[in-house]
Amino acid sequence: MKVIAFYLPQYHEVEENNKWWGKGFTEWTNVKKAKPLFKKHYQPRVPYKSNYYNLLDTEVLRWQAELAKEYKVDGFCFYHYWFNGKRLLDKPAELLLADQSINMPFMFSWANEPWTRSWDGSHRDVLMPQEYGGPEEWLQHFNYLKPFFEDPRYIRFDNKPVFVLYRSESFEKCNEWISYWRRLAKETSFKDIHFISTLTSFRQDPRKLDFNAELHFEPMCTFEHSMGNIHPLKRKIVGRLRRIANEKLNTNFVEQTLSYQQIWDRILAKSYSADSYPGAFVDWDNTPRKKTKSLVMKGSTPQRFKNNFAKIYSMGLNVSSPFLFINAWNEWAEGTYLEPDEKYGFGYLEAIRDVVTQSQS
Repeated sequence: MKVIAFYLPQYHEVEENNKWWGKGFTEWTNVKKAKPLFKKHYQPRVPYKSNYYNLLDTEVLRWQAELAKEYKVDGFCFYHYWFNGKRLLDKPAELLLADQSINMPFMFSWANEPWTRSWDGSHRDVLMPQEYGGPEEWLQHFNYLKPFFEDPRYIRFDNKPVFVLYRSESFEKCNEWISYWRRLAKETSFKDIHFISTLTSFRQDPRKLDFNAELHFEPMCTFEHSMGNIHPLKRKIVGRLRRIANEKLNTNFVEQTLSYQQIWDRILAKSYSADSYPGAFVDWDNTPRKKTKSLVMKGSTPQRFKNNFAKIYSMGLNVSSPFLFINAWNEWAEGTYLEPDEKYGFGYLEAIRDVVTQSQS
């Protein structure tokens, strides 16, 4: 079973982000501006030795690849942004493709959502619409990805390149697209594609679609769909406390807080299989993006993560799952990252290494 970490490529400047968010914007911009909103709130998160890296530097990719290998992370799932031919944040993956000396196994997850100002709390302001087109546009997309699929570092299952779709429900012609790409793949060296759908916080797609498997994207899949009575109760209580605090004390509070362990307990209560891949998460705190409209989970430490990860890893092995997906390698503005920081050092990475090494001994 391969441990795969989701990977955000937004740590470099692009023209669009300079236009939408201001000159020089990268993911680090929001991370650096974060402030604590309650007592003992861990913000801002500071990378180890203040390593605010730039992903246009291939030595950063090399460092990440070596770090992942040392700590038993088998590869990265890069978010892939494609808007009917328009690409965003594509340079890090293209730099990786061009430099065969970087030993970084990777795959793609097509983040097929509109690009909005949701980080500012406004979901209605669409900056880049997501349009899918038809076979002509699908061919263009396939041809762009084909060199990546053929790269020996690209992660495969049953000798087929793995491709993840983030949100199938919004893709009306999803089955037609899958079928078309499969026909195109028959004429290539890899012959087929291993398609994975993502179980997210959104409404689950009721259609019968031709994916090979699904993955549990945590913690949001569990937070939205598997919390039972805890979920609405917490929302109601926290919302009331927040209103009272703001009215009486003029104090900043986050929108919602939840117990880290309660989320993990629900994750571990789920059923997985050889084609329903388990998911893990490091932590969650998206106040750098959403300020007081954020969700914070309290109680994450490397040791608690290790305890939970050991259980989900064992569950994956028991059902012969080929992959276990972790959210995430470097989602600093959502507070879920394996990369070392100033507070815990390499603690979360050490947890991965210890669990995987023990299972192999």
